[in-house]
Amino acid sequence: MKFQHLLALFLLLFISTFYPQTRTMLDPKVEAKIDSLLTIMSIDEKIGQLNQLAYGWGWGPSQAATVPDDYKRLIREGKVGSLLNAVGAKLTYELQKIAMTESRTRIPLLFGFDVIHGVKTTFPIPLAESCSWDLSLIEKSAAMQAKEAAACGIHWTFTPMVDIARDPRWGRIAEGNGEDPFLGSLITTARVKGLQGDDLSGDHILACAKHFAAYGAAEGGRDYNTVDISERTLRETYLPPFKAAVDAGAQTFMCSFNEIAGIPSSANKHLLTEILRDEWKFSGFVVSDWNSIGEMVNHGIAKDNKQAGLKAIRAGLDMDMETRAYSTYLKELLNEGSVPVSLIDESVRRILRIKFRMNLFADPYRFCDETKEAAEVANASQRAAALELAQSSLVLLKNTNNILPISKTTKSIALIGPLANNRKDPLGSWEQFGDTNSVVTVLEGLQKKLPDAKITYVQGCPINETGKTDFSAALHIANVSDLVVLVLGEEGHYSGEAASRSSIELPSAQSQLFREILKSGKPMVVVLMNGRPLAIPDLQQNAGAILESWFPGITAGDAIASALVGDFNPSGKLTVSFPRATGQIPVYYNHKNTGRPASETNHYSSKYLDISEKPLYPFGFGLSYSTFTYSNLTIDKKQIGLSESATIKVDVKNSGNYPASEVVQLYINRNPASVTRPVRELKNFQKITLQPNETKSVVFILTPENISFYNDKMQFGNEPGQVTIFVGTNSVETINGTVIISEKK
Repeated sequence: MKFQHLLALFLLLFISTFYPQTRTMLDPKVEAKIDSLLTIMSIDEKIGQLNQLAYGWGWGPSQAATVPDDYKRLIREGKVGSLLNAVGAKLTYELQKIAMTESRTRIPLLFGFDVIHGVKTTFPIPLAESCSWDLSLIEKSAAMQAKEAAACGIHWTFTPMVDIARDPRWGRIAEGNGEDPFLGSLITTARVKGLQGDDLSGDHILACAKHFAAYGAAEGGRDYNTVDISERTLRETYLPPFKAAVDAGAQTFMCSFNEIAGIPSSANKHLLTEILRDEWKFSGFVVSDWNSIGEMVNHGIAKDNKQAGLKAIRAGLDMDMETRAYSTYLKELLNEGSVPVSLIDESVRRILRIKFRMNLFADPYRFCDETKEAAEVANASQRAAALELAQSSLVLLKNTNNILPISKTTKSIALIGPLANNRKDPLGSWEQFGDTNSVVTVLEGLQKKLPDAKITYVQGCPINETGKTDFSAALHIANVSDLVVLVLGEEGHYSGEAASRSSIELPSAQSQLFREILKSGKPMVVVLMNGRPLAIPDLQQNAGAILESWFPGITAGDAIASALVGDFNPSGKLTVSFPRATGQIPVYYNHKNTGRPASETNHYSSKYLDISEKPLYPFGFGLSYSTFTYSNLTIDKKQIGLSESATIKVDVKNSGNYPASEVVQLYINRNPASVTRPVRELKNFQKITLQPNETKSVVFILTPENISFYNDKMQFGNEPGQVTIFVGTNSVETINGTVIISEKK
């Protein structure tokens, strides 16, 4: 063994011994194998590992098993290290076989795909899943999606999207976990663990935390737009879920399209190197978003793709997705002396390291089993898991006079709306190979649950109609029925990537339909399907009940119907606030106070003249067919030291008539502090199940880490002061107590 290999082994052993955060990350034997590979690879082959291409040269997925000659040549010559959108056991086998039998280095390809909420079995959108507040169920969902993806030949998914989003105009809010960094971090951890398992064995695949960073803060809620935030906001709001991804073992990151403080993420060394690698000790690799390197030319910090590629590789961006800046210009930049070979080697090392961790060198065809693909894709267990998540994601927003659940003796129901018998839109965006024929509609779900009722369906209006519409047929069936179920919302592709909206109200025809059906005077239940919060004050004021189902996936009708008839008691809680109007955006629960908080008695205060400054539905909100009573909040100590914890206990009673689950939420506020703090911050929660009249004591531990923050010197830690503790059913309806933080030891 060469001296440099022995030295590398010694250094890795030393680092893993004295720096425990790297102990599970770097395997000295693997690093030595990578060293050996690097010594035999040509510069073209090294650059090839940094090059990711879309199979078929298109945007979407492909299962075409006949490999084009261009791909064969590139793979043989070692000029591509990864392909995205090549899906299927047969296709990935054919592609991998070329790499393993016809290329000089025999380095396996890495196959990536956007498994955002399923491959063929379409689960609820991620925003919906987050509203379950059920971390074990979210982890299970990710594991099931990984299993289906692996059966389709996929090694790597470009998920979870962990961007915090406070602006529902931004379409990609549908792909994330809402507005709170604490909850978002826990869900990120659950998804990474579900996708990757403990060690990437079995049917687990690589996770990719995206979009690094602060993509959800795009100005105007417009996708791909500029972000301009302080380092404090970056650290406190947008980075925590990414740090959680690193701590959970996420193997890859994707940089974002946006700039922060004038630097696009693809060239942001502060993000990609100083924070991600130097501070957080991330040992995986970073991939660009689609052509995000080339887009630096549009940003105005590079004159061409050559200069953009130079900035990206210097910043620490390892793999180029579809710009082809690295494959075209890196060798030229190397020969000019602009890029040292050591910088290229380091990026190659990171990519090869992940291929070893995926065991692709030992088993390059591990996911290329057509028999397993036929058995695992869209099977009964996948569907059952999707249904469980869809039910748990439902949020009951209103239920006046207990109009829900629907009595199973109801004789006639008018089912109205453009989403009531719709098979396409319930899948939402990123539905991939989702099969509309496998979608259960609300009509079908209700017919199964209420076989003796007369259920009459009328579309009422097109989903996005803006002109004059004839509502007479819909009003007629409402007039002759006992109950109206109105299913409204968005088109599936009105949220997701490149799907920003300037107005998040319902389309005008649907709003008119709602007002028209109100004339019937019949009890009305509104079911919403959407990929973002909607501004629905009219519905809140006039509907009898409102059930938010988001885009529930293939089991939409079964999940919704089970809740409507009471076979499933809704327990979801909002992870993002609902505004009263688009003009109120951004509205989020963990905002700062102003020097002049809103006041009804002080005209010169921070408020609107025409609407309340408060959200229509706050973060953490969600009703049940039961009710809950909170009492006896106790804190074990009146005063604690900077390094001490406090124990909080509260009694929660199911004071209703149905077995029910409740998300018990704990928030804090620090006042005074060396810097302004949010009015409330989520710091813990527990989801409990109670029988009617049952009471449980819920215990929380408030740790020094929970109450630490970045102080006036941008140092993270605790400081003396008062902490108010709020516990309740959402971020507004709480009971509270206080604890003093002192400098005592």
